[in-house]
Amino acid sequence: MSSAKPKILVTGGAGYIGSHTVLALKRAGYEVVILDNLVYGHRDLVEQALQVELVVGDTADRPMLDKLFQTHQFDAVMHFSAYAYVGESVTDPAKYYRNNVVGTLVLLEAMLAASIKKFVFSSTCATYGVPDVVPIPENHPQNPINPYGASKLMVERILSDFDVAYGLKSVRFRYFNAAGADPTGLLGEDHNPETHLIPLILLTALGKRESISIFGTDYATPDGTCIRDYIHVSDLADAHISGLEYLLQGGNSEVFNLGNALGFSVREVIAAAAAVTGLNIPITECDRRPGDPPSLIGSAEKAREILGWQPKYPGIKEIVQHAWDWHQKRHK
Repeated sequence: MSSAKPKILVTGGAGYIGSHTVLALKRAGYEVVILDNLVYGHRDLVEQALQVELVVGDTADRPMLDKLFQTHQFDAVMHFSAYAYVGESVTDPAKYYRNNVVGTLVLLEAMLAASIKKFVFSSTCATYGVPDVVPIPENHPQNPINPYGASKLMVERILSDFDVAYGLKSVRFRYFNAAGADPTGLLGEDHNPETHLIPLILLTALGKRESISIFGTDYATPDGTCIRDYIHVSDLADAHISGLEYLLQGGNSEVFNLGNALGFSVREVIAAAAAVTGLNIPITECDRRPGDPPSLIGSAEKAREILGWQPKYPGIKEIVQHAWDWHQKRHK
């Protein structure tokens, strides 16, 4: 191999979690190429912050993939190219099954044709549905309650079958709530539309929104609001490096939760943001949203034991601080 470290294709590498993982790969000395259709990704972040080759294209485009795999000798693929708006998946499931399932299937077939058999997959805790136990272990039943979660679960099943049939080895990461920004300020979270709680709170603090909505204040939780497991995006990126190295060293297919095993309520997150920003954050209390479980917290013991992964930034104030540093720069 000509490079000191293997060459990795990162699909969706211009998006939020993908871009942070590309940054972590670069810092670890890997050679990286990004494939992104830029529907939700940011070309400017790739060109300014990441400075790696960007191929603009779609994972469902087989001729483009074949050409890409002929041009580059990739050792593995990390796959972040998914649509991830739960509400939209309910109103337009075809879009989600076409992109998240069919697009992934085309990518996997192209990989096999090019003899690439190592795959790191961005899955989700949404495959579990409403949990029976908290913290949620990896062997918890998977009963997704929306097409987004169902599309990710379908890919997980495809990966299991492709391992048995074709020897394609995969690591599947089921994320909880990705949050925060690169601590050096190079990258952050910038969705359009924005649906994640922490950036919505910070946009409210910046005066870009009138208030932050709390959906449900009567849950069976200490303060009545939903509890979620927030995991720093840089910790997620580090886990992907560990998962990649596990596969490159000959590891078998595995699935891992990625979370802090710490839950923070909506009110606690808002309070942390108020403390970090020193600003008043107006609140609007609303009715519950259908399908919102009271508490979603993941057990990440397996990732700790097998991958040796340990979150560096477990505290909610630290996560919010890094996000705030980024948002002030991005939204001047």
